[in-house]
Amino acid sequence: MTVIDFTRFCVLFKSMTTITPTQARVNLSSVLRRALKGDDIGIVVGGQVVALRPVEILSRDYAEREYGLTAAQMKTIAKKLHAKAQKVRRSGKSKIFNGDIEALLKD
Repeated sequence: MTVIDFTRFCVLFKSMTTITPTQARVNLSSVLRRALKGDDIGIVVGGQVVALRPVEILSRDYAEREYGLTAAQMKTIAKKLHAKAQKVRRSGKSKIFNGDIEALLKD
């Protein structure tokens, strides 16, 4: 590869910023925000790089992919959760979440 080819390569493909797990832990919020903005960031673990990239999660298949639940199992669980929520509402024990979890948990 000639110097010109290498320069063109570097312009086309920006390099990945690599950090240690400790650096990632200390600066986690800013590292995640940078990854969300499109910065190419990797964490070096055991000599390998683990890339941080946003991933699209589709709600319709999340439970199946994350927990291995079938559509039938999800329907059963949803039905049970709905019934439980209705029971709590009828008993007057349900609470409205206003964004302050600490206040909600105090009661």
